[in-house]
Amino acid sequence: MTGTTSLIVPLDAEDDFDGWRDAARALVRADVSPDRVIWQVGEGVTDLFGGAAGPLPAATAPAFSVPRAFLDLARSVIGHRDPERFALLHTALARLREAPGLMQDQADPLIRRLEQLAKEVRRDIHKMRAFLRFREVADGGGARFVAWFEPDHHIVRANADFFLNRFAAMRWTILTPELSLDWDGETLREGPGAARADAPDGDPLEETWKTYYASIFNPARVKVGAMLKEMPRKYWKNMPETALVPALIAGAQAREAGMVAASHTAMTKGEAGTRRGASRETSWEALREEAAGCTRCPLFKPATQTVFGEGRIDAPLMFVGEQPGDQEDLAGRPFVGPAGQMFDKALAEAGLDRAAAYVTNAVKHFKYEQRGKRRIHAKPNGPEIDACRWWIDQERTLIQPRLIVALGATAARSVLGKAVTIAATRGTPHPLADGSEAWVTVHPSYLLRLPDAQAAEAEYARFVEDLARMKARLGELAG
Repeated sequence: MTGTTSLIVPLDAEDDFDGWRDAARALVRADVSPDRVIWQVGEGVTDLFGGAAGPLPAATAPAFSVPRAFLDLARSVIGHRDPERFALLHTALARLREAPGLMQDQADPLIRRLEQLAKEVRRDIHKMRAFLRFREVADGGGARFVAWFEPDHHIVRANADFFLNRFAAMRWTILTPELSLDWDGETLREGPGAARADAPDGDPLEETWKTYYASIFNPARVKVGAMLKEMPRKYWKNMPETALVPALIAGAQAREAGMVAASHTAMTKGEAGTRRGASRETSWEALREEAAGCTRCPLFKPATQTVFGEGRIDAPLMFVGEQPGDQEDLAGRPFVGPAGQMFDKALAEAGLDRAAAYVTNAVKHFKYEQRGKRRIHAKPNGPEIDACRWWIDQERTLIQPRLIVALGATAARSVLGKAVTIAATRGTPHPLADGSEAWVTVHPSYLLRLPDAQAAEAEYARFVEDLARMKARLGELAG
């Protein structure tokens, strides 16, 4: 393209990925320099300095392909509020035509900036899924659920499929300042933006939710700074449970002091050890923050949130389960549902303290099949387990447990690096490359699925025996 006149390229919406992609490909094939393009949202726009929207120039170069990773990155970046995002992506696309390996150069300033923009968008998508709360209202068609949310970026349409899949059986409306989504059980419609006053303040279901939230809240694990980073105050007014937080953390100091005392009894720490512990805690929090935006496999799309591990950061004992269940997906914590209650009971009978261990899952997102209003657990496949093994490896590196207990075949595959059966691996130690030792037993959910009461009782007793044997083995390793 010759001359200095700028070319205005209109887009239909702030998150118009398809429009940007088609226009950007045409511009690159026509050798239009990114610095001569003005990307603007809406029709009939003009440039004060002489440019005007018009047809795209004819292509002078052949068609070319780009890596799937770039398209995925661009789809996320388009949702950012940065006004330069269209030009930055245009520049990256032009460079990719000449350097197809650009996406692998993580030191490249442009790629690093785009990755950061994408990370912020993914984080905002996660926050919408985690912090949006529906409230019930009545209209002519019966019950309808309405929610208000204020996203930082243009992520409402990107989240539409998640809410369609998650709440397909109910009629709902999501209001945001930019646009609204309305699902009547058959058709999804978009509408104009709304104000906070258009959304309801509360409903009777909130009392049930508050009771549930209070039951799973663990104030001994609360770090106010980290909590505010994870759940900024701007979302609190939309969330009924946040009214409970001050009272719930009121007793945190006493409980935390007890945990610290127990930790000091278990392990004497000098000044250098304290510094290492602080560094380990910081690294773990950074890892959890990174995992919150994980897109390593497709399971992140329908899930409510990443469910990361929790427990003592220097725990000598690590438990690895399969994946979060329905309640874990909603709560954001591992082993809080029926299987978690069974697990806690068995630990107590075996003489093990969950607070002294680290508990996590092989797969960090809930995989399920939607059946009416219920979400039915679906077993993770090999690629999903392998994709999530990176997080398990990082947790193991930070925690450095002496003994790792794999609960079920999925966890065993993740820990041992190969598909195994419980029958062939149960009850014997498996040395690992990092010097730790793995043991395999059943997952607590297996015990809940047994139809015969007598068989279930026998299998539960065997599970407790496994845990007691692992406690004894941990003592041997420590000695």
